[in-house]
Amino acid sequence: MTVAAESDLYAPVKAFLEAQGYDVKAEIHGCDLVATRGAEPPVVVELKKRFTLDLVLQGVDRLAISDSVYLAVPQPGRKATGPSPLDPDVKKLCRRLGLGLLMVDPGLAEGHRVAVLLDPLPYTPRKDRKRVHRLLGEHARRVGDPNRGGSTRVAIVTAYRQDALRIARLLRAGPLSVAALRQAGSPKDVGPILQRNVYGWFERVGRGTYGLTPAGVQGIETFAPALIEEVTGPAATPMIGPSNP
Repeated sequence: MTVAAESDLYAPVKAFLEAQGYDVKAEIHGCDLVATRGAEPPVVVELKKRFTLDLVLQGVDRLAISDSVYLAVPQPGRKATGPSPLDPDVKKLCRRLGLGLLMVDPGLAEGHRVAVLLDPLPYTPRKDRKRVHRLLGEHARRVGDPNRGGSTRVAIVTAYRQDALRIARLLRAGPLSVAALRQAGSPKDVGPILQRNVYGWFERVGRGTYGLTPAGVQGIETFAPALIEEVTGPAATPMIGPSNP
């Protein structure tokens, strides 16, 4: 059974709340469903055939009326499009906004059709210290601003890539030892960068000695236009945290 209209969700949600002792009525001052129980704050439920931005905006607006606001959507079918109420990111969004989330299965018998995915509770997110550390570390290590915000499907010039480019430029004239690279002004972590060889730019040609691969030559040509000023800047930059390739 599919949900043809938002009103198809009303009966199961109403029955679900009435089973908990609520007095439920529809279309009260623009709210799809309002439920009251004694002196408790009202419960407001907004109904939609699928999870949308409009539904979220309605829910946020209803928070001016009550702290107990739920968004109700059908359980998505196999061919459903758009965000699913079961998606962790959807739940995270609702949790951060203080909105509850109900999922209605139109194929089940009356009384067993509504699942509470989230209750509306005050939410204060805890900062991820490791992510903050990495964020600030990358910002501090990256020289200049070689990328364009909002870019997609293009290689991002990270601080790690800038370090690899510095090394690649030093090796363009021929193989060098790690010690010689350090003396020439390569990044302090030149050894680990050469060993990891994330981009396939380097090759070991002898004990502690590395050369440049064709991919490395191509890498220099690809990123040089955006990095001429940056890669010729100071080789040593403050390191607050680890950088990503």
